[in-house]
Amino acid sequence: MTTGPDRTTVSDSVKRVVIAESRLSLAPEEIHDDEPLNGDLLHLNSLGFVGILVHLEDALDVTLPDDLFVGRTFKTVDDLVDVVAEGATGTEALR
Repeated sequence: MTTGPDRTTVSDSVKRVVIAESRLSLAPEEIHDDEPLNGDLLHLNSLGFVGILVHLEDALDVTLPDDLFVGRTFKTVDDLVDVVAEGATGTEALR
């Protein structure tokens, strides 16, 4: 088992990136885990996901698989946190 950043660190980094991609001025703690990624508050589109991987790798100091988002559906912030946590550790999501 490979270790990586803890779930709290991943969640904070994901929230910072989706806030930036949505061009908002909010703190990560203002985003709920069940917040829709494309809803009234956050506005992520498919192009936004392309840049997210690079930003998250920098923020978490990890290398995420290039195909991390392929074939997956993300509806909420927590969906994205689960996958990034899995990719950052190379194991199952940190729950």
